[in-house]
Amino acid sequence: MALNVFDHDEYRPPVWKSYLYQLQQEAPHPRRITCTSEVDNRPKYYGREFHGMISREEADQLLSQAEGSYLIRESQRQPGTFTLALRFGNQTRNFRLYHDGKHFVGEKRFESIHDLVTDGLITLYIETKAAEYIAKMTINPIYERVGYTTLNQEPALRKLLPLSPETPDGPVPVRDGRDREERLTSLVRRATLRESDMVPKYEKVHNFKVHTFRGPHWCEYCANFMWGLIAQGVKCADCGLNVHKQCSKVVPNDCQPDLRHVKKVYSCDLTTLVKAHNTKRPMVVDMCIQEIEARGLQSEGLYRISGFSELIEDVKLAFDRDGEKADISSNAYEDINIITGALKLYFRELPIPLITYDAYPRFMETAKITDAEKRLESLHEALKLLPPAHIETLRYLMAHLKRVTDYEKENLMSSENLGIVFGPTLMRAPELDAMTALNDIRYQRLVVETLITNEDVLF
Repeated sequence: MALNVFDHDEYRPPVWKSYLYQLQQEAPHPRRITCTSEVDNRPKYYGREFHGMISREEADQLLSQAEGSYLIRESQRQPGTFTLALRFGNQTRNFRLYHDGKHFVGEKRFESIHDLVTDGLITLYIETKAAEYIAKMTINPIYERVGYTTLNQEPALRKLLPLSPETPDGPVPVRDGRDREERLTSLVRRATLRESDMVPKYEKVHNFKVHTFRGPHWCEYCANFMWGLIAQGVKCADCGLNVHKQCSKVVPNDCQPDLRHVKKVYSCDLTTLVKAHNTKRPMVVDMCIQEIEARGLQSEGLYRISGFSELIEDVKLAFDRDGEKADISSNAYEDINIITGALKLYFRELPIPLITYDAYPRFMETAKITDAEKRLESLHEALKLLPPAHIETLRYLMAHLKRVTDYEKENLMSSENLGIVFGPTLMRAPELDAMTALNDIRYQRLVVETLITNEDVLF
């Protein structure tokens, strides 16, 4: 596929490849072979395509009429189990058929037998006719040159990023000005809390989920048609990228979350959140810490004393609803413990803890080292295991907690006390039994205490 780029500011959308679309149009159509006699004990979820307990040979004879013919029979060898017999490639193919509210022979589940057969014939036809072509789809993709990655390039390229086509051939119509502006501005946070305009480019894997596309759809990695009736491919839940399942395995880890897909702040993956809002750290962390440092550093029992849970929930809802526009000032929440509670709740609700599950064992090993100097060296190495957005957030938090200890005489919060509060908040082990988890608490405390005390050395 030729790519026409005249200069850095002029770009033509690609022509989407129509070969697989044409093959889908050519695939055999389902032809139901109905049973002319009444069949005893016919399952209620099958229709006249059910022929009862007939042999393979009888089924083969009935299906010899045309490509795409199908029927359902009960197995003679295993009564109570059912087989979909399908004519394809001048031979009868037999598939064990299941029903759990929907019909299926593999991963895909269908509302009707007709849809199942239609999808099966399309898949068989395309995979038979284009096996070699499909195997090479991921070679020389459009993605690296003109696809999703242009979102992070110059506006002149971004504004012409194509949509999925409505027809199999030809360039795709570009978006109108209003929609284009919406797309660009949705990824730009109007930040007031950033320390620098140079926001780091955190790496993020795509959050692909199996997806059913309505109407013709093309893969945004290889530019080929996504065939079938349902579950034709996968869609990134964070940025909306649509690709074949096999293409998803080779897509770079460069997800750029879209605020249209990332609809909350709490319980959202940390890297996803900062990339969606184009910030160094989650806005809830920056805003809460700034509010605490402005009016709460001398508050006795800071972080140890809990605020009212209902008001903490109000702060959470405000961030989820309003983002950086959430009002957490003293006018809205006079008690600083509500803000500290909201910050702790944010870290507790992270799907992947700030000190990640993958890095957790290494941090636990570090905490068990008795020699202080060796423990510090080991902790420095353990920090390298954290994703960039996590390490940046942890650095910012530890610097803040270090400043909290500067007011220990007033707030009575030492690094040890803060370690007790934040240990289980920032790190938790996956799938540990209750006794092991209980034993880990003292080491979690020691990890956080060491991070606070040596914040200037470790970060």
